[in-house]
Amino acid sequence: MLDYISERVVKEAIYIIETKSTVRAAAEYFSISKSTVHKDVTERLKQLDIKLYKDVRRVLDKNLSERHIRGGMATKNKYRHSGNGAR
Repeated sequence: MLDYISERVVKEAIYIIETKSTVRAAAEYFSISKSTVHKDVTERLKQLDIKLYKDVRRVLDKNLSERHIRGGMATKNKYRHSGNGAR
């Protein structure tokens, strides 16, 4: 793996762990695609640093388990601010 890719993977992992962010948020922060971040932290990181990989995996698994809640809250806020529908 090229050095600049290894560095990027580690930076993404540290960012996700420190901020408890989602893949989408990390992709936006680093200005790269969600697919790249996902591949970096699920495949490439495992080859580079297994402990860091496990820490990132914990954050990503928690985000996955809460995804339905965030989606519901986004919908609720959307309708609350538009003045239509649920309150």
